Amino acid sequence: MELQGSCHCGKVRFSVQSHTPAPFMRCYCSICRKCQGGGGYAINIMGLFKSLNVVGSECLREYRAVRDKKTGELCGNIRYFCGECGSHLYAYCEEYADYVYPFASAIDTPLPKVEYKDIYHIMLNGDSKANWAIAPEVDEAKHAFGEYPDVSLEDWHKQNNRFI
Repeated sequence: MELQGSCHCGKVRFSVQSHTPAPFMRCYCSICRKCQGGGGYAINIMGLFKSLNVVGSECLREYRAVRDKKTGELCGNIRYFCGECGSHLYAYCEEYADYVYPFASAIDTPLPKVEYKDIYHIMLNGDSKANWAIAPEVDEAKHAFGEYPDVSLEDWHKQNNRFI
């Protein structure tokens, strides 16, 4: 499925092919929340990096968050955003070089709907989730995880007959 995305001011637009377009995983980590999570979480989907086409790349800026403030260790993800309006667009990690991770909020193409019961909530531990963010209690049977889930983006799509 081709996904079209853009920033708020329209200076950056992008397209990417995705086999995994359902926005099912909400990340409550402090990095996602502070960089782009207005509801206390962010939702990434996955696309094929080789298909990423960006118009307005001269306006793109990048940010690598500090994963551990004590050691200064940086995250592997590079978050790309519009330098004009600040909209976060997608993330890329060299460790997973074949993929790019658009933020669902930046996608203009209608995305597949996901039932609430099928949504995964991750990084719900006390060091990550803000106390004001409305989220379920950690319960892996209900897809609510203190840290990372028991399934990848691709596996979830395949298990739920959503892989395109």
